[in-house]
Amino acid sequence: MPENLKTVVGRFYREYVSSTSTKLKLIDAYLFYILMTGVIQFVYCCIVGTFPFNSFLSGFISCVGSFVLAACLRVQVNPQNKTEFGNISPERAFADFVFAHIILHLVIMNFIG
Repeated sequence: MPENLKTVVGRFYREYVSSTSTKLKLIDAYLFYILMTGVIQFVYCCIVGTFPFNSFLSGFISCVGSFVLAACLRVQVNPQNKTEFGNISPERAFADFVFAHIILHLVIMNFIG
């Protein structure tokens, strides 16, 4: 069983490296960074506690919201989804992403107090 898993993961990695554009790889790296930031915040909260609860909640909601917005950007920019998002250019998708991030972080800063 582990050999089959190793084969599948190896093939997935080779196909990802060879067929995924640099733009999508950059978005994937950003998604991984946000995911790790959220995991670190959650583990820190479990170990140390949630004394300033609004601060923890703001940071964690920031990670979750940023992840969702970046995932939406990746879906819109992916050339395989051109039929669903044919009328949205990559520049427009990125502008929407930046605008939504600004709104998200304004709300988060307001929530912190």
